Amino acid sequence: MDTSEARNRKVVSVEKFDLEIPETAHQISSDSWFQVAFVLTTGINSAYVLGYSGTVMVPLGWIGGVVGLILATAISLYANSLIAKLHEFGGKRHIRYRDLAGFIYGKKMYRVTWGLQYVNLFMINCGYIILAGSALKAVYVLFRDDSVMKLPHCIAIAGVVCALFAIGIPHLSALGIWLGVSTILSLIYIVVAIVLSVKDGVNKPSRDYNIQGSSIDKIFTITGAAANLVFAFNTGMLPEIQATVKQPVVKNMMKALYFQFTAGVLPMYAVTFIGYWAYGSSTSTYLLNSVTGPLWVKALANISAFLQSVIALHIFASPTYEFMDTKYGIKGSPLALKNLLFRTVARGSYIAVSTLLSALLPFLGDFMSLTGAISTFPLTFILANHMYAVAMNDKLSPTQKLWHWLNVCFFGLMSLAAAIAAVRLIAVDSKNFHVFADV
Repeated sequence: MDTSEARNRKVVSVEKFDLEIPETAHQISSDSWFQVAFVLTTGINSAYVLGYSGTVMVPLGWIGGVVGLILATAISLYANSLIAKLHEFGGKRHIRYRDLAGFIYGKKMYRVTWGLQYVNLFMINCGYIILAGSALKAVYVLFRDDSVMKLPHCIAIAGVVCALFAIGIPHLSALGIWLGVSTILSLIYIVVAIVLSVKDGVNKPSRDYNIQGSSIDKIFTITGAAANLVFAFNTGMLPEIQATVKQPVVKNMMKALYFQFTAGVLPMYAVTFIGYWAYGSSTSTYLLNSVTGPLWVKALANISAFLQSVIALHIFASPTYEFMDTKYGIKGSPLALKNLLFRTVARGSYIAVSTLLSALLPFLGDFMSLTGAISTFPLTFILANHMYAVAMNDKLSPTQKLWHWLNVCFFGLMSLAAAIAAVRLIAVDSKNFHVFADV
């Protein structure tokens, strides 16, 4: 570990804002850009990809869906590159999103950013637990459709498995071989979904690709789908991931981002477009529920989706785990009894709350749309552009400053529109669902 990295493990005081940045109990500067690229790709090709045919393509249609997905890819790469380039701003390495915001804006924005990030990641993790539970229930229904095992039961099982995995993996860098496992699992359910969708599409020549609903309904569903587009690419925790990469951190992170947004997006594109091609406007929001094929193949795909969701959840929960470990000074061997007990209590409690909420409101996707509007948009687009404009103010031309401010205003309006659409969606769907629903 070099001198600059050693400084980042100590408490740094930003005198201008009277803000203390705590050292981290987790490992930093240990991973290659390739490993970090696989962390990012794991997030993109998680089991969430099985829903994009239904949640993105169905509301937007062919032109809107294809163009929107390509634009979202380019915009997301740009926004993430802005954050990546600020990682060492001011001569310090900012290993947390809130640290960077606090350094640029001050103590109040440090707290606001942490609040937005925590809510965003918490809701994403609840989504993973619901996905894992849904995949588990799909396996059960394939072999024994007797309504004995309901979705809340499957979500509870998923929560237990996620908690065990969280206790066993101390920090993000420790995922190691699990990233390779995650890639294999992703390829299994993506390839199965593609192959079975192609088979169904060939055997079903007539499909309806029209966008359903009244004019008002279309406006709201299109707005919600736009929010899903950007949700597909953004973690809301780029500095935390970048903290694990070896020096030179900016150069290596840019390599990881280029890999993520080129080779990394191809499986997602394939399953999204082929799934919509095969089933049109009737595509399910969980593609494996639409496909037909051998029982064991569908079971394998769903089990893979279940296991990959467990790994992906650990990535998005890592900022919360790092906060708890750092706050309570958890250091030393991960296998030490004290550390194991702490992870069992702290992480087990976090997963327990997430699981309870997921089982209570299994239609959490509606609430996630709202969370995306009020936290994902601000974190990954509004803040990225504004922080870069503030930090690099003296080095930017008037045209560049105007460009960043236009982005801030545009995504601010998009965030507002997406929030309104999400509230309407919650109001409509709340009439059809109840707590602990078996959906």
